[in-house]
Amino acid sequence: MTESSDLAALLGQEDLLHQQLRVLLLVTAVAKEPGNAGKLDGLTKLAKLDFIARYPNLAGNVARELGIDSPDVGGSPPTATPMIRYRYGPWDDQYYPVIGALVGRGLVRYAAGRKGSVGLAPTAAGIEIAARMRKEPSWAQVASHYDQVARAFGGLTGNKLKQAIYSALPELHDMPYRTELR
Repeated sequence: MTESSDLAALLGQEDLLHQQLRVLLLVTAVAKEPGNAGKLDGLTKLAKLDFIARYPNLAGNVARELGIDSPDVGGSPPTATPMIRYRYGPWDDQYYPVIGALVGRGLVRYAAGRKGSVGLAPTAAGIEIAARMRKEPSWAQVASHYDQVARAFGGLTGNKLKQAIYSALPELHDMPYRTELR
């Protein structure tokens, strides 16, 4: 391997770890909200909540569409990595390896979701790691932001979130599939 390819592989691993930690924070934030039965219900819901969290400048539009208070996004972290426009709205191709890694590490477990969907429930180890992350200066702001997103939007279904995103942001619906969302 060349030095350049070694660096690319290392950066890819760091990015995947960063995505795992973000998703763990989101799953734990949603799971602790009342009415979610200790889990995040379905990959559609994960993707839509992640979109709202990663694009805080658009969260207000979606909240207005739903008639709910928008989370305070002042000083929110910038978009981590761009999502893509997919058949069912914003998506990230890293979800499958990220979720697999979280399950494999014993931080999240699969749980029965609504209408046969796959739910994601944090394990005791996942809850402990997320709690430690919340105390780390480099993650505290991200964790707080995800808590706000979970409080504002976490009680909604993935389908309801998808419909609200498309209604509030019609330009997303008209984009070709696999277009990066910037």
